[in-house]
Amino acid sequence: MEPAISSLIASVEGGDHSAADSLFAALYSELHRLARVQLAHSAGRLTLGTTTLLHEAYLELAKRDGAVFPDHGRFMAYAARAMRGLIIDYARNRRAQKRGGQFEIAALDTEVADRSADDRELSRISEALDALEKVDPELVQIVDLKFFCGFSFTEIAAMRSQSERTVQRHWEKARIYLHGALGRNP
Repeated sequence: MEPAISSLIASVEGGDHSAADSLFAALYSELHRLARVQLAHSAGRLTLGTTTLLHEAYLELAKRDGAVFPDHGRFMAYAARAMRGLIIDYARNRRAQKRGGQFEIAALDTEVADRSADDRELSRISEALDALEKVDPELVQIVDLKFFCGFSFTEIAAMRSQSERTVQRHWEKARIYLHGALGRNP
């Protein structure tokens, strides 16, 4: 990670709100890519845009007092988690509205059942990750960096100052745990 990003992260931790804006600007393209990856995992089932997700995540990050980001990898994992939470909230909201939350008369959509099942799947994955975090938070960080941020094992190893093989072992442990929690065979 470049020194400017490190010093901005340190300033944000110190409570400098202007540094938070500078950090966001410095990481904007990387965060935009992350938002694109996050939305790609929803396979086009959501009408949420990449830039909207990015800006909503920024608002979430900005209002979190006391959040600590000792390095670039943890910041990106935290951003991925914020985006994942926003996507899941958006999907739940949309599902609630389709069940009469707005009391609108709408045309019959034959694909609603399929998309609702996918929205429930997102919720199940989120709950499984929350359960895994209680057991081993490091494994969830690996999942966030690999699956949600799209980083390679090599990039994650460099961010975490670990060997690539260690990161792969952690990934495999997390994968096995999540498959078990979701009731699937690994």
